Amino acid sequence: MADAGPYDVIVVGAGNAALCAALSAQEQGAKVLVLEKASEEERGGNSTFTAGGFRFVHHGVDDLRNDVLVDLSDAEAKQMYIPPFTAEIYMDDLMKVTENLSEPELADLLVNRSRETVVWMREKGVRWIPMFKRQSYLVNGIQHFFGGMAVEAVGGGWGLVDFLFRSAERNGITVRYNTGLRKLIQNRKGEVTGVTVFGPDGYEDIGAKSVVLACGGFEADPEMRVRYYGPGWEMARVRGTRHNTGDGIKAALEIGAAAFGGWSTCHAVQWDLSAPPFGDRVVLDNYQKHSYPIGIIVNADGERFVDEGADFRNHTYAKYGREVMKQPQRMAVQIFDNKTNHLTRDEYRIRQVTKAEANTLEELAQKLEISPEGLVRTVRGFNEACQPGEYNPAILDGKCTKGITPPKSNWALPIDEPPFHGYAVTCGITFSFGGLKITTDGEVEDTTGRVIPGLYAGGELVGGVFYQNYLGGAGLMSGSVFGRIAGRSAGGYAKR
Repeated sequence: MADAGPYDVIVVGAGNAALCAALSAQEQGAKVLVLEKASEEERGGNSTFTAGGFRFVHHGVDDLRNDVLVDLSDAEAKQMYIPPFTAEIYMDDLMKVTENLSEPELADLLVNRSRETVVWMREKGVRWIPMFKRQSYLVNGIQHFFGGMAVEAVGGGWGLVDFLFRSAERNGITVRYNTGLRKLIQNRKGEVTGVTVFGPDGYEDIGAKSVVLACGGFEADPEMRVRYYGPGWEMARVRGTRHNTGDGIKAALEIGAAAFGGWSTCHAVQWDLSAPPFGDRVVLDNYQKHSYPIGIIVNADGERFVDEGADFRNHTYAKYGREVMKQPQRMAVQIFDNKTNHLTRDEYRIRQVTKAEANTLEELAQKLEISPEGLVRTVRGFNEACQPGEYNPAILDGKCTKGITPPKSNWALPIDEPPFHGYAVTCGITFSFGGLKITTDGEVEDTTGRVIPGLYAGGELVGGVFYQNYLGGAGLMSGSVFGRIAGRSAGGYAKR
């Protein structure tokens, strides 16, 4: 698209949060420029690499059909059960996984603006469908959704980004590719009046009345990972884009913005051991391995080290990658037997998976190069500790172990029916939790608590929402909510 400048609002980044910000600013009558560090082929930030799942407030299937799942037929609706997900449940879950550290005002915005934002995105052209393959189990002929997340964008993360780019194009928003932020420009009053970028023709200053930072965290910068997470983190695999190197955070901190949030923690998952250093735009998020609640996880010594059934996968997966990083060789193996392997998610059946199958545990361990003695000892103790009860993977079934450490609190089935299956994993980092401090209007604050005039932020570089752990589907939702807020504020500020 031709660049006709000058602009009211510059949005730095081109993922879900950034595009929501751009569309929201345009609604205020602002002329908007989106700056994408990546090429057009690699556009979309981390959003492209997600499954496109959103966690938001609703009251079940009938409610969702009103304004979100508008294409769902009567026959389809009768074949599924989606438990209501109230604001109270959302807030309780968010505070539980973040150890009550999530900043209350930001948490309240995330929860209570979630539904209206999803409906707004549908009005902008995003289509939604039930998240069957990853968030439901077939129970008595009905698809039971679990864990509080039931809806995804058509086409997953790639589809989400494509819908938003199409909407941006329809609304006359300019996008410049291969153009990365280097500095924020301020006048003598401290107002942000534009950006210095580095693009195909070198350095350039671009003026605007306000700037929205929505260009992700620092997870793709190995130096920053080691600085904030510790030794060994330079070797973590990056689940998403190679372009999220903290540019927006660094530029804001240079002009006195306040650092905020969980700078020593991040979203990190179990990721295929043979995955490349950065996200693959064909395989996308299928290197993840998230069916561990119905199996066990062992390290290279054949020993368990987490409670695989502590909670629904959506409540534990984003912290268990960090636990894998603590193990020998920064790797682990997920073990399933013939009773459960067929229940694993589709990502376990991609061609690029690192796996082994054997009729004995000793042979399985040898194929995966972990301790045969350790694995046999661990599985024997686990099997003996499994308690009776009704197994149901769609609920917290309470079928647990007793007498072993760590326990397995739910879904504890003996691993005793060959063939046995093992999947080798390492740590894949998704995004950093630490970022910038913002107001409830998306304004960036400085270290004295004052607002930096003309500067706004949304998405993964906003600090204070997630600490220690994360709630599945809340990341994209947070990006949309705070991106929309920041864009609306930036557009209003520019037009004033």
